[in-house]
Amino acid sequence: MGNRLSKIVTRTGDTGTTGLGDGSRVTKDCLRIDTIGEVDELNSTLGVVLAEELPPAIRDALLSIQHDLFDLGGELCIPGYSAIGEAHILRLEALVAEFNDSLKPLKEFILPGGTRPAALAHLSRTVCRRVERRIVHLSNSESVSDFARKYVNRLSDLLFILGRALNQAGGQGDVLWVHGKNKAADTSTSGA
Repeated sequence: MGNRLSKIVTRTGDTGTTGLGDGSRVTKDCLRIDTIGEVDELNSTLGVVLAEELPPAIRDALLSIQHDLFDLGGELCIPGYSAIGEAHILRLEALVAEFNDSLKPLKEFILPGGTRPAALAHLSRTVCRRVERRIVHLSNSESVSDFARKYVNRLSDLLFILGRALNQAGGQGDVLWVHGKNKAADTSTSGA
């Protein structure tokens, strides 16, 4: 593959513009660049999760997803180009089924937390939801593949499941939300 990144400082962005993969230049604050940046942030949060001790199957899944997200960024960088397809979505759905299979059915809402790796997976899930909103927003004005939107939707589901699986692997259960937990505390202090 040659020296694709032999020169990091190019100064071509000093005027507030950047180049897309098709050679066109856009402002750095345009919606497409913002969306690409959100995908990059999501990929970086997965890198933080991967810095933790993880079960091998989860590590392998996340590494594969990082490659997909890089491809998704490339797809967004070249209007009209498609890198994410149905096979990517089916793979995520299979991972959701695989990791969810060993988890107890949820009867309550859960809070993001528990073990550090689980909390980081939940953080990645929230960033993924933001990416999804950005892709939907971008698709309202520019061409974006339906598969891109579907991919991040399935990925956020998988990250939720992985948060639960990581708590289980760490010997901790889900952190359950308790309806009205602080209501009694709030009423006891309101008259003081």
